[in-house]
Amino acid sequence: MTAAEIDGFFRILAAQRPEPETELAYGNGYQLLVAVVLSAQATDVGVNRATRRLFEQVTTPQQMLDLGEDGLKSHIRTIGLFNAKAKNVIALSRRLVEEFGGEVPRERAVLETLPGVGRKTANVVVNVLFGEETCAVDTHVFRLANRTGLAPGKTPLAVENGIMKRVKPPWRRHAHHWLILHGRYVCTARSPKCGACAVASLCQFKAKGPASSAVVQPDNGPMAAD
Repeated sequence: MTAAEIDGFFRILAAQRPEPETELAYGNGYQLLVAVVLSAQATDVGVNRATRRLFEQVTTPQQMLDLGEDGLKSHIRTIGLFNAKAKNVIALSRRLVEEFGGEVPRERAVLETLPGVGRKTANVVVNVLFGEETCAVDTHVFRLANRTGLAPGKTPLAVENGIMKRVKPPWRRHAHHWLILHGRYVCTARSPKCGACAVASLCQFKAKGPASSAVVQPDNGPMAAD
């Protein structure tokens, strides 16, 4: 895509969703961090279902420590890899209490030192919680960046760097949310809805068409987890 095409691409997506937001449910920054950690290789719907009662009981890292690993597991058993995730959430909660006064750090590099927090999770947190211009590359973003020609890359980091370089303000802050939501509901992995796509005229997907059924990379690729 050219710079003008990228501008038009996001202008259209922004017109559809002026203020895109994460679909993970949370009440504060700590709950957001926990929800994003739990969402690795899981759906937002599944995470929200598991955390609904959990977040009624737990709003701070100390309350999570008081609940304990077994107590946390009882809430998140329906989420994939729940044993490892429970261990990480308890460990990161302990770090937050002991080293950060129970607050979520603002710096991405610091967040990445927490158990269970990789670059993708850290990018989501600093973007959503602190308004930083970052791009969290999940399977949807990775697929769309390559399929549309927006920012082709062989790795999530290459795609992230490409998006951050090619997408300019005012689109950069919400770019990954527009891409995630478009990938989740329109530009799906196996059967993209090209006939209903508002940005189809700018897309470089060769197999696009009103009834495209091209099989592309599924959503369980290597970048699904941090």
